[in-house]
Amino acid sequence: MIAALRAEWTKTRTAGGGAWLLAGAVAVTVALSAGIAAATHVSAHSGQEDPTKVALGGIYLGQAVVAVFAVLTISEEYGTGMIRVSLAAVPRRLVLLAAKAATTTALALAAGVLAVTGCLLVGRLMLPGAGLDPAHGYPLISLGDGPTLRAAIGSVCYLVLIGLLALGVATVVRDTAPAIAVVMGVLYLPPLLAQAFADPLRRHIEQIAPMTAGLAVQATATAHSEPIGPWAGLGVLTAWAATSLLLAALLLRRRDA
Repeated sequence: MIAALRAEWTKTRTAGGGAWLLAGAVAVTVALSAGIAAATHVSAHSGQEDPTKVALGGIYLGQAVVAVFAVLTISEEYGTGMIRVSLAAVPRRLVLLAAKAATTTALALAAGVLAVTGCLLVGRLMLPGAGLDPAHGYPLISLGDGPTLRAAIGSVCYLVLIGLLALGVATVVRDTAPAIAVVMGVLYLPPLLAQAFADPLRRHIEQIAPMTAGLAVQATATAHSEPIGPWAGLGVLTAWAATSLLLAALLLRRRDA
């Protein structure tokens, strides 16, 4: 396993595209959060805004870049035929998949910490100018606040789980473009489809959809209005990622390279 991990790390480190994608994920996430903060304006205390969730809004787009990175981790090897070399070097296929999952987890974790930290800093600096300040009844964003810390940790975990979900899908599909399309569809289509239905069906869809359920962990002041509880929602996303990896493991063992 150690040798497989070292090999996966070497592949990721020597292939410049992965590093640029993760850097892009951080930049896109923070930039979108800054744009959302700049476009936000609250003139009076309504109690309907959640500063922490607003600050973390960039994750809606940043997750897509993390997913693309995770897909390319294995789909590029299938596309170039290098998967045969990888399997020759690591004949135990589940060890190979585990090594890729561990590498994806570590890198998505690092990118997630940077992205979430940047988003919260942007929110703390910019949102008071948008009216989300103590004068309007909104506390400043601080990791010393329990719900905000939970939202920050949960958002990092969310990005890691998105990476693992995408890795599993890519292992099953084995082709870059279709795998990316499947992951984006799984993430972004259910929230759109849910809007076509009334409650309680809409709420049920949001409770089982990976993105809406997983991002419920970001809510602090408005947690009561989310379709599912913070950690329960992250549990739903964990189930999606685990199912994806389980199916990937089964097919990787059964199919030819």
